[in-house]
Amino acid sequence: MHIFGDRQFVEVPGGKTHELPPLLVKTTPGVRRLDRVMGMAEEIVTDEDLIPPVSLDGIASDADVERRKMDLAINLVEQYLTFVTHWQWGDSVLEWIRQCEMTFDTRIDLRNLIRTDIWPHAGRASFVTLIEDKAVPHAGVALDRAVGMRLTFRQPPPIGCFSNQFLLYLNGSLATTAYQTWSGMVSGPTSSLPPERFHFQVVNLSEQ
Repeated sequence: MHIFGDRQFVEVPGGKTHELPPLLVKTTPGVRRLDRVMGMAEEIVTDEDLIPPVSLDGIASDADVERRKMDLAINLVEQYLTFVTHWQWGDSVLEWIRQCEMTFDTRIDLRNLIRTDIWPHAGRASFVTLIEDKAVPHAGVALDRAVGMRLTFRQPPPIGCFSNQFLLYLNGSLATTAYQTWSGMVSGPTSSLPPERFHFQVVNLSEQ
């Protein structure tokens, strides 16, 4: 065990660099019918009475009210697409961790570095830290939030399942809390994997 500053790193036997499976990611949200998403966002705005359906004492015209409804619906769609993008990244990261776990299990010099426990064990958060330590570009996606989204949702629900409060205010904090809860469910501090001892490629499936 090596300690640098406030971080602990596992001691990897030998001196070679280990090749890990590629991290396969999608950087664009996989939404097939954007028009349907927009339609459901407009229903949320209407059903939850986010904006009064009629003009108020001449303060705003009917056209202004409809424009505000459209702007808010567009905002909800943007927040939903951000949610889907984070979920996709989280799904990719957890699948990559699963592949890495299989790789570790087949190599004698790596087999004892991770616990064999109920998957995904919280100790696997060290792989998320490894991605960050390797400075992998993640296009503005917060990895803790992305993994938290995937831990919370097995599949990304349609926008109609969400309240406006979730899309506008709660999704980031909920996902971060989910990740922190998961990563904290270990006895003692989680040891990091030394980034200089591991290498992996990042493949953007959205560009293929």
